[in-house]
Amino acid sequence: MSTLRAPALGPIVGHTTHNSCRLWIAASNALDEKGLDEEVRTIGVLGVVGKNGKVKPGDIFYFRLHREYDRTGTFNLGVDKSLWKDSAEEQKLEPYKLKPATTYAVRMASLNLDDAYPNDSNVSSEGIAAKLPPARVWEDKLNLEDGLGEAFAEATFTTQPEPGQTAGLLSFLLGSCRYPGLLWKRKEADRIFGPMLAQHEARPVNLALMVGDQIYADMFHRMVPIGLADTYEEFQERYHSAFGSRNMRKLLSRVPTYMILDDHEIEDNWTQDRLHESNAKRMLFNLAIGAYMSYQWSHGPRFADSYVHDPAYDADYLKRMDTLNLFYDFLCAGYPFFVLDTRTQRYRNDMQGLTDNHLLGRPALDPNELSQLDRICAWLKHMQGTRGNVPKFVVSSSVFLPNGVDTLHSEKHKAKDDSWPCFPNTRRQILKTIVEEEVQNVIFLSGDIHCSSVAQMEFTGPGAALKAYSIVSSAFYWPFAFADGDPAGYVHNSRDAKTMDGFEISPTLGTMHYRAWGFIQDDNFCRIDVDPTAAELAVQAFDGKGAPIVRSHQNGSRPNQPERLKLEPW
Repeated sequence: MSTLRAPALGPIVGHTTHNSCRLWIAASNALDEKGLDEEVRTIGVLGVVGKNGKVKPGDIFYFRLHREYDRTGTFNLGVDKSLWKDSAEEQKLEPYKLKPATTYAVRMASLNLDDAYPNDSNVSSEGIAAKLPPARVWEDKLNLEDGLGEAFAEATFTTQPEPGQTAGLLSFLLGSCRYPGLLWKRKEADRIFGPMLAQHEARPVNLALMVGDQIYADMFHRMVPIGLADTYEEFQERYHSAFGSRNMRKLLSRVPTYMILDDHEIEDNWTQDRLHESNAKRMLFNLAIGAYMSYQWSHGPRFADSYVHDPAYDADYLKRMDTLNLFYDFLCAGYPFFVLDTRTQRYRNDMQGLTDNHLLGRPALDPNELSQLDRICAWLKHMQGTRGNVPKFVVSSSVFLPNGVDTLHSEKHKAKDDSWPCFPNTRRQILKTIVEEEVQNVIFLSGDIHCSSVAQMEFTGPGAALKAYSIVSSAFYWPFAFADGDPAGYVHNSRDAKTMDGFEISPTLGTMHYRAWGFIQDDNFCRIDVDPTAAELAVQAFDGKGAPIVRSHQNGSRPNQPERLKLEPW
């Protein structure tokens, strides 16, 4: 058995509630250096730092770093127990109790353990714990003054407010698309995460949303094989390069961060149809999703956190879902979020046209076998029924609005679109739910297009009183603005004769129109502050150096201030 080693990556502060926090690390890279990968098992060690700045021996925990997840692992502090040797020890162990709205610090490390078994499935956690000394023996190592960077790494987080209280103030950061940068440009690719952390330190936020293209596995383009990740080691390198960069690593260890993939985690413009093209595409997908689950999915919410477990929700058959899915939902400070998987389940039928395209998976054929689309529609209805007009945030890596100007000209152009215009039936079902169920204050959050904007939806017919917006923040770093994201390429007013783009929901439910503004191509992230007293969303974009970006507001002015989007009171 070796001594404690600082993790190769992390800690990452993941899904955080009022009494739990999912904390992630990747094991030390010492195994790779010694070529002992198959002969050694890795264990995570977590110590909670007390008010005196020290870790007490009773506040140290062991957890698994799984080989099948690239020797990464999470410890859900507040829920998980330390590894136990037998049932008698299990009964004595207790999770560490976290208090709502309280700041904590933890120290995390990895430990190498000799083990002849090649696969995790062959050895139980009890079998591993039997080979470990009591966790308290690491007290001295976790309290070394010079330990940071050698024996452990630190993370801090603040738990969310007590649930059940009226939804109050909420603040979060939004962004997407971090191109890796080549050679000397790598520092530029990492630059924006410093100002994001500074935002949190100056005015704390509840969470950060990274809504796609956290890595570029296809560094250039799928038609240009140079830089295309197609081996386990290459996907691993992409994540270590991105998440190990100086500023991003600090941010992820300080702010609860929620992630969802888009195409560049796999391959440019990926759709499910490509799985049938060749065995090579199937292998690519397996490698990409394996890496995604290890580095992004694993520190996010689980199905146990879903709205279907709300006592007010009576569709019991929804709760019987053992199948692993990448979409998820969660609550933060009383506000509901639903994070869509718009990439791995999308299906495009080039032969049948747009009506047989599906962004969130094929429609269910049986009401007891719900698709992702059914679940988001059920979520919208349930959130309005139980939480009233509280804002409901729908995260979609593909842009809900605005549409590209090219999509207006023909079905052929729509069929090439990588966003919602290519999937009209999926969009229609969601809008139909919003109007029929009178779902108020729906806000779509997106990235992807390397051009940030704000759009307000306007409904004719029975939905005329509804408030709904789309906020796009992209890119964290994209050095090719001249080749992508031109503001003139997106519809600004769907009623304008030059860019007519109304979307009929149905003859009885009317049409969805929209106005979009505030287009910027600068590297950026958005800060969104929810004010229940004024019933407003304050939206401000910041550039790569953290300076507020002056951009047009809905009324045509260009102040150096956040834009305040009016909502219905709640």
